[in-house]
Amino acid sequence: MEESVRSPAKTELFERVARVGKAMGHPARLELLDLLGQGECPVEPLAAAAGLRLSTASAHLQVLRRAGLVTTRRVGTSIRYSLAGDDVATLYATQRAVAAAHLDDLEPARRAFLGLTTNDPNIDPAVREISREELLRRVRDGNATVLDVRPTREYAAGHIPGAISIPADELADRLAELPASTTVVAYCRGPHCVLSYDAVRLLTRHGRDAIRLVDGMLEWRLAGHLVARDDAA
Repeated sequence: MEESVRSPAKTELFERVARVGKAMGHPARLELLDLLGQGECPVEPLAAAAGLRLSTASAHLQVLRRAGLVTTRRVGTSIRYSLAGDDVATLYATQRAVAAAHLDDLEPARRAFLGLTTNDPNIDPAVREISREELLRRVRDGNATVLDVRPTREYAAGHIPGAISIPADELADRLAELPASTTVVAYCRGPHCVLSYDAVRLLTRHGRDAIRLVDGMLEWRLAGHLVARDDAA
């Protein structure tokens, strides 16, 4: 059988498509996409949140920009990055879901990072969680206080309407700002973010009824729910 000859044009076509996969083939760049799923952001806070040097974060962002996954705009002297579209957010969320479904070693790594050693809420209250639908029902019934424990910048970029903003590292000193008569539902960036887990543990230690939203802000956006923004901030 005669060996087939690969078309240079076909190779070029698939190389263009592969550029997206290559850009997403690095853990630091995936984390930057996760952070940008919270909203537009300059490179400095992105680098700080990802634990990267500024030059390293900038280099990774340029790879993502060349692959068409992020865009930039100038505000004064600042360059702000954002996801190129909801389809990019969906692509990242899908990659994460596929990994969870097909990689046997992902869940142990996730649990180790989040500090989960049990599925028993009597031992670790952070495993208690509710769905978006249940949260909306509780809010309608007046039985929930929604708590956003992400950094203030991310809250300003987009949050669940009516949510109270108390960053996780300030929560211990600001407990008095939360009503004591309702369940506190904490949320953060998503399933790979430790902030809401730590918040539920802290609130429970202080005698508050607290539970996690199973998803984060990225999933809330993609589900088409209303998003509030602090334009002044």
